Amino acid sequence: MKWIIITLLTCICSNLTAQNIDAKLTTAISNLEMDVQFKHAILSLYVVDTKTGKIVFDKNAQVGLAPASCQKVITSVSAFELLGNGYTYKTELAYDGEIKNNALEGNLYIIGYGDPSLGSWRWKETNEQAILKKLVAAVQKTGIKKIKGNIFGYDRKWESNNTPRGWIWEDIGNYYGAGASSLNWRENQYDIILKAGEKIGDKAAIEKIIPRLENVGLYSEVITAKKGSGDNAYIYLAPYGSSGFVRGTIPLGESNFKISGAMPNAAEQLTFTFANEIKNNKIEEYLFIGSYNGIEVEKKDIPINLKTFFTIVSPQLDSLNYWFLKKSINLYGEAFVKTIAYEKLKFGSTDSGIAIIKNFWKKNGVEKSALNIIDGSGLSPANRVTTNALVTVMQYAKQQKWFPSFYNALPEMNGIKMKDGYISGVRSYTGYIKSKTGNEYTFSFIVNNFDGSPATVREKMWKVLDILK
Repeated sequence: MKWIIITLLTCICSNLTAQNIDAKLTTAISNLEMDVQFKHAILSLYVVDTKTGKIVFDKNAQVGLAPASCQKVITSVSAFELLGNGYTYKTELAYDGEIKNNALEGNLYIIGYGDPSLGSWRWKETNEQAILKKLVAAVQKTGIKKIKGNIFGYDRKWESNNTPRGWIWEDIGNYYGAGASSLNWRENQYDIILKAGEKIGDKAAIEKIIPRLENVGLYSEVITAKKGSGDNAYIYLAPYGSSGFVRGTIPLGESNFKISGAMPNAAEQLTFTFANEIKNNKIEEYLFIGSYNGIEVEKKDIPINLKTFFTIVSPQLDSLNYWFLKKSINLYGEAFVKTIAYEKLKFGSTDSGIAIIKNFWKKNGVEKSALNIIDGSGLSPANRVTTNALVTVMQYAKQQKWFPSFYNALPEMNGIKMKDGYISGVRSYTGYIKSKTGNEYTFSFIVNNFDGSPATVREKMWKVLDILK
């Protein structure tokens, strides 16, 4: 009898708490809707009790909105389930023809399977010099001292379309708009060093490009603006493009101003870098250097009698996912989507990967129309996702054995473990909150089409989430 009374009292207290939270959130959201910044905006907030799944608050939870980088939790959880937290990528070195008298009478290939960490500075074993050293040592071990054929970067395991549909022109030339190839390099990123002009209105000059881009010309149309004006420079360079422009402004007085861009052809960049490293190690006489997607050849298949002699293995998926969520690296999300397609269909494409992901979530309670996505990172403003779908995904993750890895990868901000998202006119958050009273909540909060400063929108949204603490 005693335990029945305690249980009843607990349920009553829990219901009263839920009612109190609902009332406070209702007032807070009503106040936001009357705020001038949200006059023409759409707000959606969905909160459930993490332990029971009961709805705590629902405002437009079934309305599809652009989620920005909160969409990454869908890709992350899907990758854990469809690939496995121990999944690793491989990159192979191979040749065709024969080795005679220390000369390769054939071609040398770097074959990519989509590893987004190849050449990345985030792990000691994946950084540029570590990878190049391994590749050169592997060639030397074969006894090859001359290459009488070509050196190819083979990037045909995936589609040639590196960037998903719906990405905007202002994004795709910049580091956060780096598309995913089956042969990636240095997170498909390079840096441009700019020097401001002597006075406001003068053109800023490109001082250096690191690393030097192969077969690409970049031209500055950047203007010098007032001191303290910040980074307003953007790179306009298409995938596989040979020329591009840097436009916008940088502050007066800057002589070493760095912006980062997306390599137009990462496979070709890696192949040239590798060829130069081979040459520096006294292995010479190759004829042509390039990637398969970067050249016009009628036959795209690798020769049947290819001999693979070295394989590089990436960090495990849970380690890749850590950086994907923690630093919101769009490239990793696009790579995960194409990898899911490759593992299931033996060819990596964004559309196929998205279809597989949507089918998976349909089987787990999320309607396809609630997950109207076209990329893996949320960069496209055309994505539409409901807060109900995001919370469903987060609740699903909570029940899985790999959840600690997923939870650890979520950033912590405003004292909350949550993924954030921001693109023009969009602010979003999804995560987990534990209140001072011990209640645990799973939530998703999205605002589309706000006006004014994104920073003030963030502060106002955080104040709403503070109610759950």
